[in-house]
Amino acid sequence: MQVPIFTVDAFTNRTFSGNPAAVCLLENDLDEDLHQKIATEMNLSETAFIRKLHPEDDFTKSSCFGLRWFTPANEVPLCGHATLASAAVLFHVQKNTNSVLTFVTLSGELKARQVEDHIVLDLPLYITYPQVLQEVEELIKAAVGDMIVQDLRYSPDTKKLLVRLSDAYDRSVLEELQVSAQRFLSAEKTGKVKGLILTLKGNPSGKHKGHDFYSRYFAPWYGVLEDPVTGSAHAVLSSYWSEQLGKKEMLAFQCSRRGGELKISLRNDGRVDIAGQIAIVLKGNLTL
Repeated sequence: MQVPIFTVDAFTNRTFSGNPAAVCLLENDLDEDLHQKIATEMNLSETAFIRKLHPEDDFTKSSCFGLRWFTPANEVPLCGHATLASAAVLFHVQKNTNSVLTFVTLSGELKARQVEDHIVLDLPLYITYPQVLQEVEELIKAAVGDMIVQDLRYSPDTKKLLVRLSDAYDRSVLEELQVSAQRFLSAEKTGKVKGLILTLKGNPSGKHKGHDFYSRYFAPWYGVLEDPVTGSAHAVLSSYWSEQLGKKEMLAFQCSRRGGELKISLRNDGRVDIAGQIAIVLKGNLTL
């Protein structure tokens, strides 16, 4: 059996930056265990599987598809960059004729649309709540050492811990921070954290003008030590920074080694539009 597969760099317009995802187009149902085997083989933070919901569906003409995401270790409930990559394959490779695509996922229905040279994802917006330092002190120490933490939040819906570093730091401090995410596994004692976001307020007078906030994201609990650019983390960051900055339109930059930019727009229906560019890097077939 041949399965078309693509590698797409998401949240960038340049190859070899942004966040790479593999995207598989499933003409027929795949044996359940093969999803994980393929994702482990691809060894990217996410491999996405687009499937037809009905036998008569068509990747060029249909507007609604099933979508699942797997890390090298397990299935995850939401992945923004692999959704962006999936929409890119349908829009740019399959030349899908619809203006809006709908994906049926573990996080409900997600929509993607093209706006000029960006693809816009309609994602859930996740609220954060204050987190008591004592519960997660060892984890924070493992992540940032003795750096000053300005705020600490937790998103129960996504099991993500948000750690805001002091406004006294600039972007270079976050970029240069050496993080051993493998240590998080033993340092996290509560059992409730599955992702760690480090974030920092943008500096309007600094050399990187225009970005409202910066972040890095770590998910060793899902087999991803550091994720280059993370849509699902920004579904959490968007609600936090909108509240902090009093803004609904924001530009964010994730400061991984590859780096990536996200345009954010909070909607009136309690969801968030996250837009990014893409670069298609590889087209091929899996032989199963």
